[in-house]
Amino acid sequence: MTVRLLTPEGMFQPVPYHHVSIGTGTRQVHVAGQIARDAEGRPVATGDLTGQVGQALRNTARGLAGAGADFSDVVRLRFFVTGWNPHMADAFMAGIENVADELGLPRPLPPLSLIGVDYLFEPDVLVEVEAFATLD
Repeated sequence: MTVRLLTPEGMFQPVPYHHVSIGTGTRQVHVAGQIARDAEGRPVATGDLTGQVGQALRNTARGLAGAGADFSDVVRLRFFVTGWNPHMADAFMAGIENVADELGLPRPLPPLSLIGVDYLFEPDVLVEVEAFATLD
């Protein structure tokens, strides 16, 4: 395995992700910010944070697969969410849970950041996902 995920003793728990990842691969894969669009660029799940999280993760999985990787190779995830408010956490987490088995997301997840932003590049985009992975 190219990535070892861990949460050392004494770090805040429980969280739905590990605090630390160790990438031992020699090749890096960076997947740019993925949004809720289908293969033709059409919006998916307009106005639905849960649906957009799921679609953005599906697109991230396609990007990883194109480089010969999957979520078990991911060292870090970064989410940007428009108008973030803590009351949105359940909808956000539901989006992850809805696709976790389908995409083989590790549980707990690799280290991640969720960054609230005022807006992304188009008004209907609620979430963007970036991934960094290592491969042997």
